Amino acid sequence: WKSHPNAPIQKALEGQQDYVISEYEQRFDKAVLAFQEQGLNVAPYWKNPDVRKYVNIVPTSAISGEGLPDILQLLCKLTQEKLRDRLMYVEDTQCTVLEVKMIEGLGTTIDVILVNGTLREGDTIVVCGLQGPIVTQIRALLTPHPMRELRVKGSYIHHKEIKAAQGVKITANGLETAIAGTQLFAVGPDDDLEELKDEAMADMSHILSSVDKSGEGVCVQASTLGSLEALLEFLKSPAVQIPVSGINIGPIHKKDVMRASVMLERKRKEFAVILAFDVKVEKDAVAMAEELGVKIFTADIIYHLFDQFVTYMAKVKEEKRKAAEFDAVFPCILKILPNCVFNKKDPIILGCEVLEGIAKVGTPLCVPNRPDPVDGGFLTIGRISSIENNHKSVPTARKGDSVAVKINSTNPTEATRMVGRHFFEDDELVSLISRRSIDLLKENYRNDLNKEEWILVVKLKKLFDIL
Repeated sequence: WKSHPNAPIQKALEGQQDYVISEYEQRFDKAVLAFQEQGLNVAPYWKNPDVRKYVNIVPTSAISGEGLPDILQLLCKLTQEKLRDRLMYVEDTQCTVLEVKMIEGLGTTIDVILVNGTLREGDTIVVCGLQGPIVTQIRALLTPHPMRELRVKGSYIHHKEIKAAQGVKITANGLETAIAGTQLFAVGPDDDLEELKDEAMADMSHILSSVDKSGEGVCVQASTLGSLEALLEFLKSPAVQIPVSGINIGPIHKKDVMRASVMLERKRKEFAVILAFDVKVEKDAVAMAEELGVKIFTADIIYHLFDQFVTYMAKVKEEKRKAAEFDAVFPCILKILPNCVFNKKDPIILGCEVLEGIAKVGTPLCVPNRPDPVDGGFLTIGRISSIENNHKSVPTARKGDSVAVKINSTNPTEATRMVGRHFFEDDELVSLISRRSIDLLKENYRNDLNKEEWILVVKLKKLFDIL
């Protein structure tokens, strides 16, 4: 294929050799067949016999731009032919905010598309803002010089009034929190200002309903209201379900990082995150995020943001599991096997059968039916320091396993415990759980225990009188 950058597709096809045309037609026919299998009649737009019965196909290259002129031409043609009545000019103001920008010498400005109606210098306008509706007066209406783009910095032409349809830059007071992608309303002599305020904030009210009322979740930032809405819809979908505690539109500043850092104070490190979709991150915000420990994930594709966050969540979860490993006590009941006391005193080494639950290295053990001679509580004997099964060291043993268990004391009192004096071979050994250990199990190891093992936790709660 010989590339013809930004050329109409028919012209690009004329410049190809016969074997390329043949390959193109084969692939095109396969695409047509795939559409027909879905119940759609399709045709190349220049051979379409009836646009009401056949869907237009425009071959396009996203790399070289071939076919893009055809798309633009087709859109203009179809709208002029099929939507003539809907494209008629009306006096009612219809205006959309495209971009909110800080311009040196002008302050905060908004770039808008005026679709219908007229805007005049001095008009009162209502715009949707992050902190509520913005009511202000137009200071200036600016357009670029002919053949210049609105977003390109330079001198502008001042207008007393602008009539639809065209793009215009508006300067006014209080536009700092204006939201791109929302409607702009011009207040007429017969208009109710309060009604216009409610109408301006209607889209934002829907967005705010996606914020988690508990205050726990990630912060989300996007370039426009539309992209923010798309990202929030994705995050709350059943397959994703990521809670959102705060939203914003526009570049990420230090104040946004400060807001996300609240999750660190709440001990929810996994939510001390800003998901930034198609927005710029200021340098001072990056520096503050590194200092405070807030993660900023940026991407131009929603799914990439999700993948980054899921990877980070898995990492944080694993860190929390490791941090809780010592205090998260798994439930177990052990029976000492006959003639399997290999060492009576610290370290106590026993042959045991796991009657219930999971015996895990690091588990503190006690003898419930033997009182502690010092304080009258349960007799504690130490923590499991190692487990062997068939002469192989293992981290855990489950119900039915017969294993050798080595128990090390954790204090001088436990070091005096002795098999045959303080407890005996017919005594059961039970993991010493607590309220804190149960909470850590629920938070970090919920899926590691099956239903039967959670029932054992409830049984031990009653034994140790844990609320």
